[in-house]
Amino acid sequence: PYKCICKVAIFGGTHGNEMSGVTLVNLWIQNGKEIQRKGVETKPFITNPRAVEKCTRYVDTDLNRAFTTENLSAPSGDDLPYEVQRAQQINETFGPKGSPEAYDVIFDLHNTTSNMGCTLILESSKDHFNLQMMHYIKKAIAPDSCPVLLTEHPLLKYSTSRSVAKHPIGLEVGPQPQGVLRSNIFESMRLVLKHALDFIELFNEGLEFPPCTVDVFRVSEKMDYPRDTNGNIIAMVHPNLQDCDWEPLNPGDPMFQTFDGTTIRYEGAGTVYPTFINEAAYYEKQQAFVTTRRETLAAGAIKKT
Repeated sequence: PYKCICKVAIFGGTHGNEMSGVTLVNLWIQNGKEIQRKGVETKPFITNPRAVEKCTRYVDTDLNRAFTTENLSAPSGDDLPYEVQRAQQINETFGPKGSPEAYDVIFDLHNTTSNMGCTLILESSKDHFNLQMMHYIKKAIAPDSCPVLLTEHPLLKYSTSRSVAKHPIGLEVGPQPQGVLRSNIFESMRLVLKHALDFIELFNEGLEFPPCTVDVFRVSEKMDYPRDTNGNIIAMVHPNLQDCDWEPLNPGDPMFQTFDGTTIRYEGAGTVYPTFINEAAYYEKQQAFVTTRRETLAAGAIKKT
C-alpha cells in the first residue's frame, strides 16, 4: 500500500564541489516555487555546508559514505569527524533511517567528471515506487537517454545521505569538472527533477501507474588502476575507453595504457558496461571505473491508497 508522498527533500552539496546541485538548491532555498507541487512539501537542503564553503568534496570524510548504522548510533560529540556529526543531524531531521517517520523521497544531486550523461541511481531493485518514477522520467526525456545505475550489491555497501529516506534517488550528471558550473549539465539536472516532481504530483492525485519494466545497469565490480609494488599508478584509462561510459567493454578490449604505451586489455568474463570512467573523486578510492551488467527489472502497478 502506498500512502501520500508528502515529505520530499532535495539534497545539494553532499559533495561541496559538485556545483549543479549546490547552485540549484541555493536557488530553491531563495525561491522554491519551481519545486512546489500540490499536496507535497519539498524541502531544498544543503547537506555539507562547510565543504560547500570551501568548494571541496568533504572536510573530514566522505558524507555520502557516512550513513552507516555505526556512525548514526555513535554517541554524538564535537570529537567526531564533521561529516559524521552532519550525518547524525541529517538522520534526525530527515530520518531516522528505516523508520515510519522518515522522509518519503530524497533526491540527492551529484555531478561526475565522467561522461555519464544524466544518470539516475537506484538503491533497491524492489523499490517499485522508484522504478515507476524512473520509467516515467525516461519516457518524459526521450529521445535523450537517462541510464539507471542500480547500486544493489551483496558486498558493496554505499551508506548514502539519501538512504535515510523511504525512497532514495541519486541524480548523477556529467561530465562536469569539480568546482565548475556548466549550463547544459545544470539544465538537464533541473529538467529531470521537474519530471520527478511531476510524477509525485500525479501519484498523489490518485493516478494509477500500470506494471512496467525498466532497463538498469547493475554494479558488478570496482576496477582499480594498475599499480607498482609501492601502490603508485602505472597506467591511464585507455583512449578507446575514455568517455565511453555505458558502452560495452568486451574481453580483449583495450582498458588501460601504461606510460610507455603498452595496452592492457580487459580480461573479464563476458561483456560489461563500464561507468564512472576516470572519475576524479575516485582516485583516492583506488577506482578507475565500475563495471556494470545490464538487467531488466519489472515494477508492479502502483496507486495511492
